[in-house]
Amino acid sequence: MYKQTIFWSFLFFTFNIQASDEISYIPTPTISQVADQFDQDSDGVINERDLCPDTPQFAEIDNDGCGSLVETEDSYVIRILFNNDSDTINSIYDQQIKGMVNFLKQYSNTAIEIQGYASNVGNHQYNMTLSTRRAKQVRNKIINLGITESRIRIVGFGDTQLSSIGIDEISHALNRKVTATVVGHKGEVKEEWNIFTTLPKAH
Repeated sequence: MYKQTIFWSFLFFTFNIQASDEISYIPTPTISQVADQFDQDSDGVINERDLCPDTPQFAEIDNDGCGSLVETEDSYVIRILFNNDSDTINSIYDQQIKGMVNFLKQYSNTAIEIQGYASNVGNHQYNMTLSTRRAKQVRNKIINLGITESRIRIVGFGDTQLSSIGIDEISHALNRKVTATVVGHKGEVKEEWNIFTTLPKAH
């Protein structure tokens, strides 16, 4: 009886070892992660839910990971005066023109209308032509500084729209001009509040 008990104990022990060995060779199952849990743009919204995966840093975002845009407007004006019966641009206006070019480069979706004028001295038809020549001279300078011609429109008003009414030389000088105004619009991403923000935190 004692020997039989030892035999069965040995058999049971051997079986357990074999079963244990078999289990140890079962390969560990690989977990397949379907959802993308990473946060590519570090905005706090995982890629799986992020509808705007390239949100700028520090942007104020919604639950979909998208920043809110704030529409901004800026403008630039040039005003160039000419000598009597001349379309030559004085070099003192070079900085104005360069500033306009930089503005047009910053707001690449804008176009410009250059308006030429003349004083009411001399022949009306000649003044129309002269005002157009003045506008063309400004256009050519802007083109030479890197703005494509398709973004520029010119118009000559001659002596039909006088900004200064009078027959004195000062009035005539103020009417011999070229003007242009460009308004640029762009959407800027609203940034989240931080300790360096000057405006109070919204509640």
